[in-house]
Amino acid sequence: MINAQNIKGVMHTRFSGHETFPLRQMWLKKAFEQADDGFFIPKSTFSDESAIAAFGVGKNMVSAIRHWALACGIMFEEGNGFRVDELATEILKDGGLDPYAENPNTAWLAHWQLAGRCYRSTTWHWLFNHVTAPTFTRQELEEPLARYARDLDPKHRLSASTLSRDLETCLRSYAPRTAGGSPEDFAEPLLGELGLLQEVHKGQYAFRRGPKASLHDGAFAYALIDFWDRTAEGQSSLAFETVAYAESSPGRVFKLDEESIAQRLISLADFTGGKLAWTDSAGLRQVHRKPLSKEDRKEMVRRAYG
Repeated sequence: MINAQNIKGVMHTRFSGHETFPLRQMWLKKAFEQADDGFFIPKSTFSDESAIAAFGVGKNMVSAIRHWALACGIMFEEGNGFRVDELATEILKDGGLDPYAENPNTAWLAHWQLAGRCYRSTTWHWLFNHVTAPTFTRQELEEPLARYARDLDPKHRLSASTLSRDLETCLRSYAPRTAGGSPEDFAEPLLGELGLLQEVHKGQYAFRRGPKASLHDGAFAYALIDFWDRTAEGQSSLAFETVAYAESSPGRVFKLDEESIAQRLISLADFTGGKLAWTDSAGLRQVHRKPLSKEDRKEMVRRAYG
């Protein structure tokens, strides 16, 4: 999803808003359905007493739905409400590409927005771009995340409990609890199907690196161009190492290994009709681009839904 409010080069820090609820499959659709014919949602939609009945969930979950719809780029703030994103409309509208968020590429695009673009999800971005340990626990991540938050915004005072809750929600978004806890813990989060994170022992986690079979080349190409536009606008080529290892790159955010990235880049020429092309000359591996329109970007996503 394209979030017009995530301005290039600006890091929006946010460590709360989800009310400790991981993103669920139908929540993005629930937010989208509140839009009028002009694709506008008044802010009162999420705060009026009628919101509980309209969304069919409790008050805290309504707040969580609002947060996730913003964080995933389904809508962005405009005036006294929210404007629904054009690409999100194509995906979630009745008869759209994926109206019930069942296709894994919807989850991949949501993950890209959270960990790659980082509009309202600082912990998600930090976890997937800065944590390199082979295994880790939530407790081991708390102090490094606190340092990262202080570096980003020294004036913003964050409590240890706020960061701890944010980390717990982030980890449960990808690796749901398998035993114990409340019934809420068993509601399958949208991002859990991606297989990016696993709980190797109780409370101990590890990334799953390697090829991602459910990630379509269209979603990968969309993420690559989005990353390119925000970090190297005006450059006609990008080094393989940048695509694989740079902060906010598809390689880091999707936890792809080098061979998987190379295979995807090689296939881009056919997939994009030559608008993206791979070269490997004298050990210099690069991907090249021709001018791409907004419609070209949308078409990459459309093809991901076959």
